[in-house]
Amino acid sequence: MKQFRNNVIRAGLEALYFTGAHHLMRPLFAGVGAIFMLHHVRPRRDADFQPNHHLEVTPEFLRTMLAHLRSCGIDIVTMDEVHQRLIDRNFSRRFACFTLDDGYRDNRDFALPVMREFDAPLIVYAVSDFADGTGRLWWEALERVIAGASSIEARIGDVETRLDTSSPTAKQVAFDRLHDWLRSLPGEHDVAREISALCARHGVEEAAICSELCMSWDELKSFADEPLVTIGAHTITHCNLARQTEETAGHEIASSRARIESALQRPVLHFAYPYGDKIAAGPREFALARASGFKTAVTTRPGMIFPESADHLTALQRVSLNGNYQDKRFLPVLTSGAATAFGNGFRRIDAA
Repeated sequence: MKQFRNNVIRAGLEALYFTGAHHLMRPLFAGVGAIFMLHHVRPRRDADFQPNHHLEVTPEFLRTMLAHLRSCGIDIVTMDEVHQRLIDRNFSRRFACFTLDDGYRDNRDFALPVMREFDAPLIVYAVSDFADGTGRLWWEALERVIAGASSIEARIGDVETRLDTSSPTAKQVAFDRLHDWLRSLPGEHDVAREISALCARHGVEEAAICSELCMSWDELKSFADEPLVTIGAHTITHCNLARQTEETAGHEIASSRARIESALQRPVLHFAYPYGDKIAAGPREFALARASGFKTAVTTRPGMIFPESADHLTALQRVSLNGNYQDKRFLPVLTSGAATAFGNGFRRIDAA
């Protein structure tokens, strides 16, 4: 099903490009700027089974995107500048802002050198527990479990289920089913319990994944000293905030800021909601981020930035640089706002 969706999206992007419809839609949907969302930036991997491929782009693709923006005369700015332009209603020039979620080490090793080539700033939203080395990247753990298994047994909906994982196609089907099941569980402890059981059963060292992939506090502190880098907050545990009590959600938001400020000795003024879609962040979470003192907070809801975004600074939409669509032909489509307009039902603001 997800592969079908990917194919539909690709077909849509190609249709917008080849018909030139994105040129016609640009005046209506390009807005005043865009906040681009990334996770991993690293060289392409060769594995046949890469279910989290959508979360990574290559340094070459990032370079191509930055060159495209520069050729269009679009300012590449910090999140502080995004906030200031919205507050001041300063829309004389279009802008782009690059945001990277979670705090992966490859942001330092591969993204930063490319950004330096263009003197382009970036903001990395760090998860406190990931920097501690105690966090759980369950989606990465699930990929490793399935990659090394020929079959998986799991109790899904009180039914003991055996899933075939003997081929790349079968592995992808199993991953999609288990991923959706894990995201549907009522609480974070349920997800932790089930993924830990799968890892134990299949010999995957879950606890080591975080330290392997994410920057430590010492690394983040050095990284934050780079002139182009801003560090934002992304909760303590990377939980689905909407599934937490208001007290817990507020603690995840506010305490993540306090922990990063204490560790890095610098203010943290910007926030990103984990998962960031409508089932993970809504009006309650937007209000909590505002009450915690953040200037801005970003979602994963697709959309460009419009003048009206100034009234929804803790519910800002983003444009995903998705690893499944690393094609330079799509860059003018993405910057036109045409793709996100279709993705969000032609809404300029999606904050409800």
